[in-house]
Amino acid sequence: MPAAVGDEVLVKGHRVGDGGREGVTAGVRGADGAAPSGATEEFSRKAREGGMTEKPVAPSASTLERAFRYNRVWLRLLLAGAKVATGQTPKEVIWARNKATLYRYVPSAQIRFPVPLLLVYALIDRPFILDLIPGNSFVEYLVQQGFDVYLLDWGIPGGQDQALLFDDYVLDYLAEAVRQVLRASRAEAVSLFGACIGGLLAAMYAALFPGPHLRNLILYATPIDCSPEHLGWFRWITAPGVRPGWLVALFGNVPPEFVGSTPRLLKWTSDYLGAFLGRGDRLSQDRSLATWIALDQWVSEGIPFAGEAFRQMIHDLIQHNKLVKGEFRLRGRPVDLKNITCSLLSVAGTQDVICRVPQAEAIMRLAGSQDKEFCVLEGGHIGMLAGAEARQGLWLKVHRWLEARSQ
Repeated sequence: MPAAVGDEVLVKGHRVGDGGREGVTAGVRGADGAAPSGATEEFSRKAREGGMTEKPVAPSASTLERAFRYNRVWLRLLLAGAKVATGQTPKEVIWARNKATLYRYVPSAQIRFPVPLLLVYALIDRPFILDLIPGNSFVEYLVQQGFDVYLLDWGIPGGQDQALLFDDYVLDYLAEAVRQVLRASRAEAVSLFGACIGGLLAAMYAALFPGPHLRNLILYATPIDCSPEHLGWFRWITAPGVRPGWLVALFGNVPPEFVGSTPRLLKWTSDYLGAFLGRGDRLSQDRSLATWIALDQWVSEGIPFAGEAFRQMIHDLIQHNKLVKGEFRLRGRPVDLKNITCSLLSVAGTQDVICRVPQAEAIMRLAGSQDKEFCVLEGGHIGMLAGAEARQGLWLKVHRWLEARSQ
């Protein structure tokens, strides 16, 4: 869901690597110079209990999400200039159209499951959050478990892409990507994993193209139901007078500062301060900070929202909730969620302020699938995906759920 600057949308999950705890703890401070309540106390306590010479005990995803959100401004200054390599799991291009690219990840072991998995991420953030850094990568984990994994990267829309609609993304790009996955894998069926807006696109595809070729559908933090009572802080979007067309008329493609997951606060300052201090490259060698740096890179690299698709998202899907009401159409074809018949898993987070639990749960009453499950995990929008508990939480859940349905 498009997010406004300054809300809890700044929450980005975190998983700590080995060592270096004292340096991180020292960097976690609030605007008044004091540590945020509970965050660093728990960090320090767990470090002491675990022992600095033993395997570190990573703080919970919720604790680190709060620390990252409250202290990102100061971390930007501390870590200025630091870079880490992201998206390192080996992959190859198997198809491309316009800005979109379909990747296949190179198997690291024998493929154990004949049903390939296509990952569909949001339109307004870079997908490398799914393949953050080695050791904290959802993609790497899935490949290691023996899945044949593909990723549809939407790319960055240019000025000529302002007219792109959900119609185009689903009927032209996603539909063709599914065909290409089936061709490359020589499989008879595919599984879809859609995250956030990517989940909306995947659900629309499943409703319009039901059949044996679509075995499984996983919707991660997907805001299906945008009834005002479920929107929380974002309820202001449904207020009279809020017109998405104004931003489209002004910008064409709507800049990430208006719709992405982060503002670009202090970017200019931090870039120059980092160069002046000359400490960025040294800090990036500390594995305990690698995830922080990678997350900062991710939240700083938002993607514009194609203008007409943005208008559809706000006007049709949020303000008028047309998907839930059965009134949403793609090129005249009604998107009826009861036509979804494949196995279905919907995942929500207890602390997700972008997609709240009732928004994700709505698919359970709307989809026609007989085999369907709703799962609520501890964590926020990104913490579930790349936080300390991700491996034993979301990753393991997806692994076990697909394992039984991918033969």
